[in-house]
Amino acid sequence: MSQMTKQSDASRQRAQRRESRRKKDSLATSWGPGFIIKIILMAIVNGLGIYIAASAFTGGSNVLGVGMVVLLIAVDWIYFSKRDGAIPAKYLAPGLIFLIIFQAFTIVYTGYIAFTNYGHGHILTKDAAIESILLQNNTKRVEGSAAYPLAIVEQGNQLGFAVIDGNEVKVGSPEQPLEEVNATVEGNRITEVDGWKVLTVAELGARQNEVTQLRVPLSDDPNAGAIGTQNGTTGFEFTSTMRYDEDSDTMVNTETGQTYHADDTVGSYISEDGTPLGVGWRVGVGFDNFVKGFSDSRYAQPFFQVLVWNVIFALMSVLTTFLLGMFLAIVMNDERMRGRKIYRTIMLMPYAFPSFMTAFLFAGMMNQKYGYFNELIGAAIPWLTDPTMAKVSVLLVNLWMGFPYMFLIVTGALQSIPHDLIEAAEIDGASSMEVWRYVTLPQLMIALTPLLISSFAFNFNNFNLIYMLNGGGPAMSDASVPVGHTDILISMVYKIAGLTGEALPNYGLAAAMSLVIFLIVGAVSMYSFKKSNAMEGVA
Repeated sequence: MSQMTKQSDASRQRAQRRESRRKKDSLATSWGPGFIIKIILMAIVNGLGIYIAASAFTGGSNVLGVGMVVLLIAVDWIYFSKRDGAIPAKYLAPGLIFLIIFQAFTIVYTGYIAFTNYGHGHILTKDAAIESILLQNNTKRVEGSAAYPLAIVEQGNQLGFAVIDGNEVKVGSPEQPLEEVNATVEGNRITEVDGWKVLTVAELGARQNEVTQLRVPLSDDPNAGAIGTQNGTTGFEFTSTMRYDEDSDTMVNTETGQTYHADDTVGSYISEDGTPLGVGWRVGVGFDNFVKGFSDSRYAQPFFQVLVWNVIFALMSVLTTFLLGMFLAIVMNDERMRGRKIYRTIMLMPYAFPSFMTAFLFAGMMNQKYGYFNELIGAAIPWLTDPTMAKVSVLLVNLWMGFPYMFLIVTGALQSIPHDLIEAAEIDGASSMEVWRYVTLPQLMIALTPLLISSFAFNFNNFNLIYMLNGGGPAMSDASVPVGHTDILISMVYKIAGLTGEALPNYGLAAAMSLVIFLIVGAVSMYSFKKSNAMEGVA
């Protein structure tokens, strides 16, 4: 009888659990306030995702578009599923999505770029490069060609021409040949064009250089010529000095007769004497970027100099900020000190200011001619213009910016150490120095070692300080690439990528060096964790 009662109670409990899940599922799919809010949020997420996917497909990024569609389907399934197994995924999904977008995708795409020739002269696809060679870079006006009244129009960020051709109005852009469109014409002036915005005289003046370089093809045939303008109101027919032969995949200069053959290994049209045309296309180059970075003297010599300084900078930054932060934390951890809260607040003030603003401020105060420091001491110290002083200045500024963080975490770690351990050591006769060495410091390092390693990784890539303080200067006089004495690897990569305008863009080489930086930081961090047994200590 007792056994039957137990079975009956168990059956009743299972039925109650099923009923409870049924009610939860009913609430999750009923039109209550919570469900309506979820529908609104998911509608926003799906709308944004569909927009990104459509933009990716339109721009030719099919992989990105497919990935976004798969991601949307997965998110919808997670948040509308009634299965118990989907509950943990509902909490993990946002973090995983941001991890995929901002970490995994970035690393994978950087890796892809590192094995291509993506950079100056090799940014376009092959079809776009052919069009650019024929219509944008090698054109001349056809003598005696008709003049076409035109207007400059815009669709999104894309400029185009609206042309009056007889009784028709045609519109086109560099990617879209001229085609007939509905428009409003007053005299010989086009005032409105369906789907396009007609630029005003003021807007035209602000983009004059862009307009004069614009060429709109007459048809889909790349050899058919294009329309161009020199004043923004009248268009003329332009023809290319180059002719493209699709069967042989060659370019022929109609003025000189020079023939250029396509070389898909380098992504350029090259003549028999090895001269390439200025516009090429993206192709895979294997490990060429890595070989160039370590064997080409233009990059290898400054790379190793910058690497040595980068390691010294990261180590000294961690060491100096930790020692100063720890000293101040120990001093202000003494209960006999009055006004500790006020002093601790003051210590955190440098940490409250944005790092780039602090770097800008010190750049002005360290100016050799009119900086505050030199005026204060009445000297002309080259804080940022002498190679040695510039490195010292960078470390001093980073000390000012970084010690509050170390002060904060050491203060927290000191307060978490059990006071019983210290009292036991003192009862055993240990001196204050012995208590610090054998009790306090080991306990601190257990908690702080992971943070010190992460601080090293952060300072190894501390781009803001280097770039905002002095731009990595002063420049190395013996370097053939734009690299300075205080540049670290990440700022060197930034310059090689051409983002400062000091060199022609070379995104492939910059991506390859970025991967090297990633491997260096990852290897150092893994080795440090292993040798310090930090994770085991925390556990």
